[in-house]
Amino acid sequence: EGDPESGGDSDDEGDSDSSGDGEDEEKENEAEIQRLEEQLSINAFDYNCHLDLIKLLRQEGELVKLRRARQKMSELFPLTEEIWLDWLKDEIKMASESSEREKVYELFERAVKDYICPEIWLEYAQYSIGGIGQEGGIEKVRSIFERALTAVGLHVTKGTALWEAYREFENAILETAQPAPGSVPSPEQQQMLCSQLEKIHTLFRRQLGIPLLDMEASYAEYEEWSEDPIPETIIKNYKKALQQLEKCKPYEEALLGAETPKLAEYQAYIDFEMKAGDPARIQLIYERALAENCLVPDLWARYNQYLDRQLKVKELVLSAHDRAVRNCPWTVGLWIRYLLAMERHRVDHGIISEMFEKALNAGFIQATDYVEIWQAYLDYLRRRVDFTQDSSKELEELRAAFARAVEYLKQEVEERFSESGDPSCTIMQNWARVEARLCNNMQKARELWDNIMTKGNAKYANMWLEYYNLERAHGDTQHCRKALHRAVQCTSDYPEHVCEVLLTLERIEGTLEDWDAAVQKTENRLARVNEQRAKAAEKEAALAKQEEEKAEQRKQARAEKKAFKKAKKPRTGDKRKADDDDEGEWGQEEEAEQPSKRHKGDDDGVVLEEDMEVETGLFGRSGPEKPYHPAAQKEKPSTSRKDIPKVLHDSSKDSVTVFVSNLSYNMADPEAKLKELFESCGEVAEIRPVFSNKGTFRGYGYVEFKEEKSALQALGLDRKVVEGRPMFVSPCVDKNKNPDFKVFRYSTTLEKHKLFISGLPFSCTKEELEDVCKAHGNVKDIRLVTNRAGKPKGLAYVEYENEAQASQAVLKMDGLTVKEHVIKVAISNPPLRKLPDKPEAGRAPQFAVPRQVYGARGKGRTQLSMMPRALQRQSNPVAKAENGMVQNSPATSSAPPEEPKQMSNADFAKMLLKK
Repeated sequence: EGDPESGGDSDDEGDSDSSGDGEDEEKENEAEIQRLEEQLSINAFDYNCHLDLIKLLRQEGELVKLRRARQKMSELFPLTEEIWLDWLKDEIKMASESSEREKVYELFERAVKDYICPEIWLEYAQYSIGGIGQEGGIEKVRSIFERALTAVGLHVTKGTALWEAYREFENAILETAQPAPGSVPSPEQQQMLCSQLEKIHTLFRRQLGIPLLDMEASYAEYEEWSEDPIPETIIKNYKKALQQLEKCKPYEEALLGAETPKLAEYQAYIDFEMKAGDPARIQLIYERALAENCLVPDLWARYNQYLDRQLKVKELVLSAHDRAVRNCPWTVGLWIRYLLAMERHRVDHGIISEMFEKALNAGFIQATDYVEIWQAYLDYLRRRVDFTQDSSKELEELRAAFARAVEYLKQEVEERFSESGDPSCTIMQNWARVEARLCNNMQKARELWDNIMTKGNAKYANMWLEYYNLERAHGDTQHCRKALHRAVQCTSDYPEHVCEVLLTLERIEGTLEDWDAAVQKTENRLARVNEQRAKAAEKEAALAKQEEEKAEQRKQARAEKKAFKKAKKPRTGDKRKADDDDEGEWGQEEEAEQPSKRHKGDDDGVVLEEDMEVETGLFGRSGPEKPYHPAAQKEKPSTSRKDIPKVLHDSSKDSVTVFVSNLSYNMADPEAKLKELFESCGEVAEIRPVFSNKGTFRGYGYVEFKEEKSALQALGLDRKVVEGRPMFVSPCVDKNKNPDFKVFRYSTTLEKHKLFISGLPFSCTKEELEDVCKAHGNVKDIRLVTNRAGKPKGLAYVEYENEAQASQAVLKMDGLTVKEHVIKVAISNPPLRKLPDKPEAGRAPQFAVPRQVYGARGKGRTQLSMMPRALQRQSNPVAKAENGMVQNSPATSSAPPEEPKQMSNADFAKMLLKK
């Protein structure tokens, strides 16, 4: 008796333990549900958060909350086949009454609109069979089956299942229509039997005319089922379908063997169907491709273009456009096509305006996108106006929209992107054209052009000529003359051109006094322009000569140093010498900063005296950087390397020494400050700050410790903010022994587990970014990118545990809004860092080549290029860009690659003089 009792006690204890564990798990789930709901209240577009919440609510059986969570997600995102099927199965279980069945039908209708899914259509048809007993039930089932066949009945691999299900349903109806054994059917029963048999015959014949997998089995089944021989026409259609199936098989096999997303395979299949020209098959293959490539804007664009130009069915066209912008809301081209399609199919004005407002809130990734969407909407509004009337509601709405567009670009867009996206004021120009040509309101057009010219456009000849042409067509000679006189005075890019236009006007229409005034004005203006250009050329030549002299001095200094080293025993301890020709990584960057500070305030750019705007270059809106001012060069005489005081470093102590840089030049007592910073890492043996020959602190130095572990610990202070700047701490390595050593600690190759994020608000902290990123995986590290002054650049690198988490994060975070800023997220793949060339005698500094700037989520939402990076680069060395002019190398691809010849400032000056 004791054993059972003891066993019973242990069972009770086990039950209590398990119930306790269950309660704990339930509490944890409730807390997690609450956390996920709070996260979604902050960022409703967190896709993974929606999935996690739905999974937990389904696990806990919270049916009301589960339905609400699914509803919210479906409003924001098109749902996948798996999510829809789970949702539908849950609702089907709960639907018992007829009113609840209607809600399930509504849910099915929403599900079949997101993507083409044969499984959902099959589930829909089978569910509808359950309502066959209701009034009109049989006809409703047939209607759903027919819609399913229209949508996916041509699907080569999955269409057969729908055809078979439809036939089984009709066979079941046939069985119920059979008379009782031994009885004679009435004429009505006989007619119904014949009608039902004909329906099944028709289904077989329709199916056999379509290329589907296993259609041979369907043909054999028809032969066995049919009492009559199969007609020749059906056999002919069947054989034709078999031949077509053989043509399709290679493409289907390619899809089966390919890895997701199979974009190239689908594109080949689409091209094949486009050549065949069957609209239904073309539509189906596009839908199949989009189900697996829903985030590829170009694919949506091509599909919508086909529907717009070929099928032109309103419901079909508008549905595809709507799904396109829901999947790729960041792509302005899809929104523009949607607005055009709505106008083309005469959708109500209120609905089009509402859709435009949605587009404005879509979060485009560049300023010019907003200009494009506004222009498309303004074009639509202009087409609604009847300009034969002096005033109308539509005209006032158009003018209000123009004014709102200008204000929107100035306030909203410029605040986000630091530019309006419309520097030439194209929207205002179009507004002026509408007022002048269509409304005969030249006064309003002049006001608009006056506003355009005050926004920095008065120095461009093409802007003045655009205004002149408008005056010429719709204004008067007096205003034409006034415009050209102002143009001659203000234009700085092509003054000769506007001078010629003014003289032509006066030659045709002007009086003698007008001609004399024009000649005098143009001659004076061109004389000043030529004088200023000559001065600029002389100054450039003088600077070039000065650069050559400096280069010669550097060459001589190196030669002296080399001779000095040969005379003595070679020493390898001098690393990163504190002199003007320092070859260390940070030394070069410091030197690069100094000249830019010297330029400020220099009056070397050619600025015409009457210009209202400041010019930045000689021949256009963006010229070369201002060169050193000669006077500034004379203030600082050249000093050879041997005269500059050196901070010697013993390379044998590299392991206990760190190199510190990017410190403030105005640091009062560098030695004391560095000691204070680094003494927490271990005992400091010596601190050697580097000073210039004038005694000013150079912003870097060496910190030597007693022990190696202290130096290693000191590396942890890298990028610590000191007096408002991030301090750089790097290992001390002798580059004579380790020439390939680089201080840069970060990878410059593709890192699939890391993300590159741009467009962040400058106020975003590391902790805030981590809160956003950790919802998509385990974040190992986050690095916010700052400039040398420690100010954020709106960029960050985020490292996840693995590639899968990083890829998922790209899909869900790209285009996310963080503090009213739309961020761009891509897999980290930085460009290769160019190795610094060793300085050579006589080589002058080169002009920087601007980095390429990519458009957006234009690469698609994932920001993943479909072309390998290796193929995106040219096989030949890219020609250097000198002052914005690309010099093409004449070498052919077969010749060995040579280093492009670099231009000195003297060469550059000669090039300008030749022009």
